[in-house]
Amino acid sequence: MRWLQLLAASLLPLTALAAKKPSGDRFNDFRTKSLSTGNLKLDDTVYTQLTKAPRDYAVAILLTALETRFGCTLCREFQPEWDLLSKSWIKGDKSGKSRLVFGTLDFVDGKNTFQSLMLQTAPVLLYFHPTIGPSAKIDAQPVRFDFTAGPQSAEQIHAWISRQVPADAPKPPVVRPINYVKIVSVTTAVLGLVTFFAVTAPYVVPILQNRNLWAAFSLIAILLFTSGHMFNHIRKVPYVAGDGKGGISYFAGGFSNQFGLESQIVAAIYGILAFATISLALKAPRIADARAQQFAVFLWSGVLLCMYSFLLSVFRTKNGGYQFWLPPF
Repeated sequence: MRWLQLLAASLLPLTALAAKKPSGDRFNDFRTKSLSTGNLKLDDTVYTQLTKAPRDYAVAILLTALETRFGCTLCREFQPEWDLLSKSWIKGDKSGKSRLVFGTLDFVDGKNTFQSLMLQTAPVLLYFHPTIGPSAKIDAQPVRFDFTAGPQSAEQIHAWISRQVPADAPKPPVVRPINYVKIVSVTTAVLGLVTFFAVTAPYVVPILQNRNLWAAFSLIAILLFTSGHMFNHIRKVPYVAGDGKGGISYFAGGFSNQFGLESQIVAAIYGILAFATISLALKAPRIADARAQQFAVFLWSGVLLCMYSFLLSVFRTKNGGYQFWLPPF
């Protein structure tokens, strides 16, 4: 019985070697290892084995530096997108017709590779075309993608890789997992807004339906835009300027120039004119006392005369050739 135990013990290493013996097809061997993770975690040795010629398959390798000490924020931001892309591609191409292997080489595990490629930055994406077979390329050098435009999404890199693979090869789309947290958050926010509007509707709707409120907003908007408010923001005009005599000039000469304070004065003139006109048209006729009504008519007419006279004087300041004027200005 002892010799049987010794024989079994001597056969164990041979059994292990037979179980780990590669099949001879490098693509199937590497693809089998990547089925669970989507992309292979490489080191210098595996990188060399994966990319050496002759090669009847393509390889997409992300060279990155994930450790915090390297300070590569872009590497850490893109890694989940790369994992998502590789897993989606592997699941979508179960038969391996695209003959594409995904891999990730971190700087800690591949310092010699980084040095041989003379890489000074990360991340960098390399795509190796097949060297033999129907999709082989004469140039054995990999196609390089640099992240000069900042963080990239899995869909953007998928589009770049799809341009590298043969036209007749399958290109499985990126399938993102369902974000249940986002769904619950959005649903809760929507329900909260609906509840808020339902509770406040009896108080808010009458305010929104108030014609006087909308009339006031409309009048303010009209006064702002007719007085040159947008002109001030576009041209970045000064608020006031000196008149060259030690004083302040409130109005700029010419129609192509304007001061910030000038637009406010013009808006105030328009507002007073509008308020006086509304008072004459609506308020004065409703006054029951004849004397009070007559006083209101004279008052608002005087305001109209003075404000319009002042507006004409401002217009003459803007346009020196204007000949007309109206007392008292």
